[in-house]
Amino acid sequence: MPDRPASRITIKDLARELGMSVATVARAFHEGAAIAAETRALVLKRAAALGYQPNALARGMITRRTRIVGVVASDLHNPFYPDVLARLSEALQQAGCNMMLVTGGGGTGGGEAAALRLLLSYRPECVLILATTLSSAGAEACAAAGTPLLYLNRFPGAAAAAIVCDNAEGAAALTRHLLDQGARRPAFIGGLADSSTQSERRAGFLAVCAERGILPREHPAGAFSYEAGHAAALALLQGGQPPDALLCASDILAIGALEAARHVLGLRVPGDLLVAGFDDIPPAAWPSHDLTTWRQPLDAMLAAALDWLAPVLAGIAPPPPGLTRLPGRLVARGSTATTTRTEEEQACQLH
Repeated sequence: MPDRPASRITIKDLARELGMSVATVARAFHEGAAIAAETRALVLKRAAALGYQPNALARGMITRRTRIVGVVASDLHNPFYPDVLARLSEALQQAGCNMMLVTGGGGTGGGEAAALRLLLSYRPECVLILATTLSSAGAEACAAAGTPLLYLNRFPGAAAAAIVCDNAEGAAALTRHLLDQGARRPAFIGGLADSSTQSERRAGFLAVCAERGILPREHPAGAFSYEAGHAAALALLQGGQPPDALLCASDILAIGALEAARHVLGLRVPGDLLVAGFDDIPPAAWPSHDLTTWRQPLDAMLAAALDWLAPVLAGIAPPPPGLTRLPGRLVARGSTATTTRTEEEQACQLH
Protein backbone atom coordinates (compact mmCIF):
# COMPACT_ATOMS: atom_id res chain seq x y z
CA MET A 1 0.00 0.00 0.00
CA PRO A 2 1.31 3.42 -0.85
CA ASP A 3 2.04 5.79 1.97
CA ARG A 4 -0.87 7.96 2.93
CA PRO A 5 -0.43 11.55 1.72
CA ALA A 6 0.44 14.05 4.38
CA SER A 7 -2.34 16.37 5.52
CA ARG A 8 -2.40 19.79 3.94
CA ILE A 9 -0.74 22.56 5.89
CA THR A 10 -3.31 25.04 7.16
CA ILE A 11 -2.85 28.66 8.10
CA LYS A 12 -3.19 27.64 11.75
CA ASP A 13 -0.29 25.21 11.35
CA LEU A 14 1.82 27.95 9.77
CA ALA A 15 0.97 30.42 12.54
CA ARG A 16 1.87 27.84 15.19
CA GLU A 17 5.21 27.15 13.46
CA LEU A 18 6.04 30.85 13.44
CA GLY A 19 4.65 31.65 16.88
CA MET A 20 2.39 34.30 15.37
CA SER A 21 -1.32 34.92 15.36
CA VAL A 22 -3.41 33.66 12.47
CA ALA A 23 -4.41 37.25 11.67
CA THR A 24 -0.77 38.33 11.33
CA VAL A 25 0.05 35.41 9.05
CA ALA A 26 -3.05 36.05 6.94
CA ARG A 27 -2.03 39.69 6.39
CA ALA A 28 1.26 38.52 4.86
CA PHE A 29 -0.62 37.15 1.88
CA HIS A 30 -2.55 40.35 1.13
CA GLU A 31 -0.87 43.12 -0.81
CA GLY A 32 -1.18 46.44 1.00
CA ALA A 33 -2.07 44.87 4.37
CA ALA A 34 -0.63 46.44 7.51
CA ILE A 35 2.38 44.19 8.27
CA ALA A 36 6.10 44.86 8.57
CA ALA A 37 8.18 43.93 5.52
CA GLU A 38 10.46 41.71 7.59
CA THR A 39 7.50 39.83 9.06
CA ARG A 40 5.93 39.35 5.63
CA ALA A 41 9.21 37.98 4.26
CA LEU A 42 9.54 35.57 7.19
CA VAL A 43 5.99 34.29 6.75
CA LEU A 44 6.33 33.81 2.99
CA LYS A 45 9.67 32.04 3.36
CA ARG A 46 8.35 29.60 5.96
CA ALA A 47 5.15 29.06 3.94
CA ALA A 48 7.23 28.09 0.90
CA ALA A 49 9.32 25.69 2.97
CA LEU A 50 6.22 23.95 4.36
CA GLY A 51 4.36 23.95 1.05
CA TYR A 52 1.54 26.11 2.35
CA GLN A 53 -0.78 27.77 -0.19
CA PRO A 54 -3.58 30.15 0.80
CA ASN A 55 -7.06 28.78 0.14
CA ALA A 56 -8.35 31.11 -2.54
CA LEU A 57 -11.94 29.91 -2.22
CA ALA A 58 -11.99 30.37 1.55
CA ARG A 59 -10.40 33.79 1.23
CA GLY A 60 -12.99 34.69 -1.39
CA MET A 61 -15.80 33.80 1.03
CA ILE A 62 -14.32 36.18 3.59
CA THR A 63 -13.48 39.05 1.25
CA ARG A 64 -16.42 38.41 -1.10
CA ARG A 65 -13.92 38.67 -3.98
CA THR A 66 -13.17 35.38 -5.74
CA ARG A 67 -10.98 36.72 -8.58
CA ILE A 68 -12.73 34.12 -10.75
CA VAL A 69 -13.80 35.12 -14.25
CA GLY A 70 -16.36 32.67 -15.57
CA VAL A 71 -16.44 31.75 -19.25
CA VAL A 72 -19.38 30.00 -20.92
CA ALA A 73 -18.59 28.33 -24.25
CA SER A 74 -20.07 25.58 -26.38
CA ASP A 75 -18.38 25.52 -29.79
CA LEU A 76 -14.98 24.13 -28.80
CA HIS A 77 -14.71 22.05 -31.99
CA ASN A 78 -13.92 25.19 -33.97
CA PRO A 79 -10.12 25.70 -33.64
CA PHE A 80 -10.65 29.45 -33.31
CA TYR A 81 -12.02 29.12 -29.78
CA PRO A 82 -9.33 27.01 -28.11
CA ASP A 83 -6.87 29.63 -29.33
CA VAL A 84 -9.03 32.40 -27.85
CA LEU A 85 -9.35 30.52 -24.55
CA ALA A 86 -5.60 29.96 -24.29
CA ARG A 87 -4.89 33.66 -24.82
CA LEU A 88 -7.72 34.72 -22.53
CA SER A 89 -6.54 32.45 -19.72
CA GLU A 90 -3.00 33.81 -19.96
CA ALA A 91 -4.23 37.42 -19.98
CA LEU A 92 -6.47 36.82 -16.95
CA GLN A 93 -3.68 35.14 -14.99
CA GLN A 94 -1.44 38.14 -15.67
CA ALA A 95 -4.24 40.30 -14.30
CA GLY A 96 -4.33 38.21 -11.11
CA CYS A 97 -7.49 36.29 -12.01
CA ASN A 98 -8.39 32.69 -12.72
CA MET A 99 -10.62 31.53 -15.54
CA MET A 100 -13.37 29.02 -14.84
CA LEU A 101 -14.65 27.45 -18.05
CA VAL A 102 -18.00 25.70 -18.36
CA THR A 103 -19.38 24.35 -21.61
CA GLY A 104 -22.86 25.19 -22.74
CA GLY A 105 -23.94 21.77 -23.91
CA GLY A 106 -23.56 22.48 -27.62
CA GLY A 107 -25.86 25.46 -27.48
CA THR A 108 -28.90 23.62 -26.11
CA GLY A 109 -31.01 25.60 -23.70
CA GLY A 110 -30.89 23.00 -20.91
CA GLY A 111 -27.14 22.51 -21.11
CA GLU A 112 -26.52 26.24 -21.16
CA ALA A 113 -28.75 26.86 -18.13
CA ALA A 114 -27.09 24.08 -16.12
CA ALA A 115 -23.61 25.36 -17.04
CA LEU A 116 -24.52 28.87 -15.98
CA ARG A 117 -26.02 27.72 -12.66
CA LEU A 118 -22.82 25.83 -11.90
CA LEU A 119 -20.71 28.84 -12.77
CA LEU A 120 -22.73 31.29 -10.68
CA SER A 121 -22.49 28.98 -7.66
CA TYR A 122 -18.78 29.86 -7.50
CA ARG A 123 -19.58 33.59 -7.37
CA PRO A 124 -17.40 34.74 -10.26
CA GLU A 125 -16.46 38.41 -10.52
CA CYS A 126 -18.07 38.43 -13.97
CA VAL A 127 -19.17 36.09 -16.75
CA LEU A 128 -17.83 36.14 -20.30
CA ILE A 129 -19.98 34.58 -22.98
CA LEU A 130 -17.91 33.03 -25.75
CA ALA A 131 -19.02 30.83 -28.63
CA THR A 132 -22.57 30.33 -27.45
CA THR A 133 -25.86 32.19 -27.40
CA LEU A 134 -27.06 33.06 -23.91
CA SER A 135 -30.83 33.13 -23.47
CA SER A 136 -32.62 36.04 -21.87
CA ALA A 137 -33.25 33.79 -18.84
CA GLY A 138 -29.51 33.27 -18.52
CA ALA A 139 -28.82 36.98 -18.69
CA GLU A 140 -31.52 37.54 -16.06
CA ALA A 141 -29.86 34.93 -13.80
CA CYS A 142 -26.59 36.86 -14.00
CA ALA A 143 -28.39 40.11 -13.23
CA ALA A 144 -30.19 38.54 -10.24
CA ALA A 145 -26.84 37.30 -8.91
CA GLY A 146 -25.31 40.76 -9.36
CA THR A 147 -22.75 39.29 -11.77
CA PRO A 148 -21.65 41.54 -14.65
CA LEU A 149 -21.92 39.96 -18.10
CA LEU A 150 -19.72 40.53 -21.16
CA TYR A 151 -20.11 38.97 -24.60
CA LEU A 152 -16.90 38.30 -26.52
CA ASN A 153 -17.24 37.69 -30.27
CA ARG A 154 -21.02 37.74 -29.86
CA PHE A 155 -23.56 40.57 -29.76
CA PRO A 156 -27.09 39.65 -28.66
CA GLY A 157 -28.52 43.18 -28.73
CA ALA A 158 -28.34 46.78 -27.56
CA ALA A 159 -28.87 45.95 -23.87
CA ALA A 160 -25.64 43.95 -23.65
CA ALA A 161 -21.96 44.75 -23.26
CA ALA A 162 -20.06 43.15 -26.14
CA ILE A 163 -16.69 43.20 -27.91
CA VAL A 164 -16.60 41.93 -31.47
CA CYS A 165 -14.65 42.04 -34.68
CA ASP A 166 -16.22 44.16 -37.43
CA ASN A 167 -17.74 41.07 -39.03
CA ALA A 168 -19.80 42.78 -41.71
CA GLU A 169 -16.86 44.84 -42.96
CA GLY A 170 -14.61 41.78 -42.93
CA ALA A 171 -17.03 39.75 -45.03
CA ALA A 172 -17.57 42.72 -47.35
CA ALA A 173 -13.81 43.10 -47.88
CA LEU A 174 -13.44 39.38 -48.60
CA THR A 175 -16.34 39.49 -51.08
CA ARG A 176 -14.79 42.44 -52.92
CA HIS A 177 -11.51 40.54 -53.02
CA LEU A 178 -13.17 37.48 -54.56
CA LEU A 179 -14.96 39.57 -57.18
CA ASP A 180 -11.81 41.55 -57.97
CA GLN A 181 -10.04 38.22 -58.53
CA GLY A 182 -12.54 37.34 -61.23
CA ALA A 183 -15.37 35.58 -59.41
CA ARG A 184 -18.79 36.08 -60.98
CA ARG A 185 -20.88 33.51 -59.15
CA PRO A 186 -19.98 33.79 -55.46
CA ALA A 187 -21.73 31.77 -52.78
CA PHE A 188 -21.79 32.09 -49.01
CA ILE A 189 -21.53 29.11 -46.67
CA GLY A 190 -22.93 30.04 -43.26
CA GLY A 191 -22.65 28.39 -39.86
CA LEU A 192 -25.22 28.60 -37.06
CA ALA A 193 -28.24 30.57 -38.20
CA ASP A 194 -28.83 32.19 -34.77
CA SER A 195 -25.21 33.33 -34.34
CA SER A 196 -24.64 37.08 -34.51
CA THR A 197 -21.28 36.50 -36.22
CA GLN A 198 -23.00 34.45 -38.90
CA SER A 199 -25.67 37.11 -39.45
CA GLU A 200 -23.19 39.98 -39.69
CA ARG A 201 -20.84 38.14 -42.07
CA ARG A 202 -23.74 37.13 -44.28
CA ALA A 203 -24.97 40.73 -44.33
CA GLY A 204 -21.54 41.97 -45.46
CA PHE A 205 -21.47 39.41 -48.28
CA LEU A 206 -24.97 40.25 -49.47
CA ALA A 207 -24.34 44.00 -49.36
CA VAL A 208 -21.35 43.81 -51.72
CA CYS A 209 -23.16 41.45 -54.08
CA ALA A 210 -25.99 43.99 -54.27
CA GLU A 211 -23.51 46.83 -54.90
CA ARG A 212 -21.91 44.92 -57.79
CA GLY A 213 -25.16 43.67 -59.28
CA ILE A 214 -24.25 40.05 -58.50
CA LEU A 215 -26.92 37.45 -57.79
CA PRO A 216 -25.64 35.70 -54.66
CA ARG A 217 -26.07 32.11 -53.65
CA GLU A 218 -25.80 30.66 -50.17
CA HIS A 219 -26.02 27.43 -48.24
CA PRO A 220 -26.60 27.26 -44.46
CA ALA A 221 -24.18 24.64 -43.16
CA GLY A 222 -25.89 24.52 -39.75
CA ALA A 223 -22.65 24.42 -37.77
CA PHE A 224 -19.14 25.91 -37.69
CA SER A 225 -17.36 22.64 -38.42
CA TYR A 226 -15.16 20.93 -40.99
CA GLU A 227 -17.87 18.37 -41.77
CA ALA A 228 -20.52 21.06 -42.27
CA GLY A 229 -18.28 23.00 -44.66
CA HIS A 230 -17.43 19.84 -46.58
CA ALA A 231 -21.10 18.88 -47.03
CA ALA A 232 -22.18 22.43 -47.93
CA ALA A 233 -19.51 22.72 -50.61
CA LEU A 234 -20.57 19.43 -52.20
CA ALA A 235 -24.20 20.57 -52.22
CA LEU A 236 -23.32 23.85 -53.92
CA LEU A 237 -20.68 22.64 -56.38
CA GLN A 238 -22.49 19.58 -57.73
CA GLY A 239 -25.51 21.52 -58.96
CA GLY A 240 -26.01 23.30 -62.29
CA GLN A 241 -24.14 26.58 -62.74
CA PRO A 242 -21.88 25.93 -59.72
CA PRO A 243 -20.36 28.91 -57.91
CA ASP A 244 -16.85 29.96 -58.85
CA ALA A 245 -16.08 31.35 -55.37
CA LEU A 246 -17.00 30.35 -51.82
CA LEU A 247 -16.96 32.75 -48.89
CA CYS A 248 -17.27 30.73 -45.70
CA ALA A 249 -18.36 32.16 -42.34
CA SER A 250 -15.34 30.61 -40.60
CA ASP A 251 -11.98 29.09 -41.49
CA ILE A 252 -12.94 25.61 -40.37
CA LEU A 253 -15.93 25.71 -42.73
CA ALA A 254 -13.64 26.95 -45.50
CA ILE A 255 -11.09 24.17 -44.94
CA GLY A 256 -13.86 21.58 -45.19
CA ALA A 257 -15.16 23.23 -48.36
CA LEU A 258 -11.70 23.50 -49.90
CA GLU A 259 -10.90 19.84 -49.34
CA ALA A 260 -14.28 18.72 -50.71
CA ALA A 261 -13.63 20.74 -53.87
CA ARG A 262 -10.10 19.40 -54.33
CA HIS A 263 -10.30 15.81 -53.16
CA VAL A 264 -13.89 14.82 -53.96
CA LEU A 265 -14.67 16.89 -57.05
CA GLY A 266 -11.15 17.27 -58.41
CA LEU A 267 -11.39 21.05 -58.75
CA ARG A 268 -8.35 23.29 -58.83
CA VAL A 269 -8.20 25.86 -56.07
CA PRO A 270 -7.73 28.63 -57.09
CA GLY A 271 -7.80 27.66 -60.81
CA ASP A 272 -11.44 26.51 -60.90
CA LEU A 273 -12.69 27.83 -57.58
CA LEU A 274 -11.75 30.57 -55.12
CA VAL A 275 -12.20 29.87 -51.40
CA ALA A 276 -12.00 32.29 -48.48
CA GLY A 277 -12.67 31.90 -44.77
CA PHE A 278 -12.91 34.06 -41.65
CA ASP A 279 -10.87 34.12 -38.38
CA ASP A 280 -7.29 33.26 -39.49
CA ILE A 281 -6.86 30.18 -37.32
CA PRO A 282 -3.32 28.69 -37.39
CA PRO A 283 -4.22 25.87 -39.89
CA ALA A 284 -5.32 28.52 -42.40
CA ALA A 285 -1.65 29.33 -43.03
CA TRP A 286 -0.58 25.70 -43.47
CA PRO A 287 0.76 25.10 -47.01
CA SER A 288 -1.85 22.39 -47.58
CA HIS A 289 -4.62 24.97 -47.08
CA ASP A 290 -2.99 28.36 -47.81
CA LEU A 291 -6.35 29.93 -47.08
CA THR A 292 -7.32 33.52 -47.74
CA THR A 293 -9.16 34.80 -44.68
CA TRP A 294 -10.04 37.73 -42.43
CA ARG A 295 -7.83 37.97 -39.36
CA GLN A 296 -9.79 38.76 -36.21
CA PRO A 297 -8.03 41.32 -33.95
CA LEU A 298 -7.74 38.93 -31.01
CA ASP A 299 -5.12 40.88 -29.08
CA ALA A 300 -7.14 44.08 -29.34
CA MET A 301 -10.35 42.26 -28.40
CA LEU A 302 -8.78 40.72 -25.31
CA ALA A 303 -7.22 44.05 -24.30
CA ALA A 304 -10.66 45.67 -24.57
CA ALA A 305 -12.14 42.86 -22.45
CA LEU A 306 -9.53 43.43 -19.73
CA ASP A 307 -10.21 47.19 -19.82
CA TRP A 308 -13.91 46.41 -19.32
CA LEU A 309 -13.04 44.01 -16.50
CA ALA A 310 -10.72 46.39 -14.62
CA PRO A 311 -13.43 48.38 -12.78
CA VAL A 312 -15.28 45.13 -11.98
CA LEU A 313 -12.19 43.72 -10.26
CA ALA A 314 -11.73 47.01 -8.42
CA GLY A 315 -15.23 46.73 -6.97
CA ILE A 316 -16.61 49.49 -9.20
CA ALA A 317 -19.68 49.14 -11.40
CA PRO A 318 -18.86 47.86 -14.90
CA PRO A 319 -19.14 50.14 -17.92
CA PRO A 320 -22.69 50.58 -19.26
CA PRO A 321 -23.97 48.23 -21.97
CA GLY A 322 -22.58 48.95 -25.39
CA LEU A 323 -20.88 47.46 -28.41
CA THR A 324 -17.15 47.74 -29.11
CA ARG A 325 -16.49 46.83 -32.74
CA LEU A 326 -12.84 46.40 -33.75
CA PRO A 327 -11.34 46.21 -37.26
CA GLY A 328 -9.61 43.11 -38.58
CA ARG A 329 -7.39 42.57 -41.62
CA LEU A 330 -7.63 40.70 -44.91
CA VAL A 331 -4.92 38.05 -45.32
CA ALA A 332 -4.69 37.01 -48.99
CA ARG A 333 -3.18 33.58 -49.59
CA GLY A 334 -3.06 30.94 -52.29
CA SER A 335 -6.71 29.87 -52.20
CA THR A 336 -7.60 33.09 -54.06
CA ALA A 337 -4.20 34.13 -55.45
CA THR A 338 -5.01 34.12 -59.14
CA THR A 339 -5.16 36.77 -61.80
CA THR A 340 -8.55 37.54 -63.29
CA ARG A 341 -9.56 34.51 -65.30
CA THR A 342 -10.07 34.90 -69.04
CA GLU A 343 -13.49 34.62 -70.63
CA GLU A 344 -12.33 31.35 -72.25
CA GLU A 345 -11.47 29.84 -68.83
CA GLN A 346 -14.80 30.95 -67.40
CA ALA A 347 -16.66 29.50 -70.38
CA CYS A 348 -14.84 26.17 -69.98
CA GLN A 349 -15.88 25.97 -66.31
CA LEU A 350 -19.53 26.53 -67.26
CA HIS A 351 -19.38 23.40 -69.40
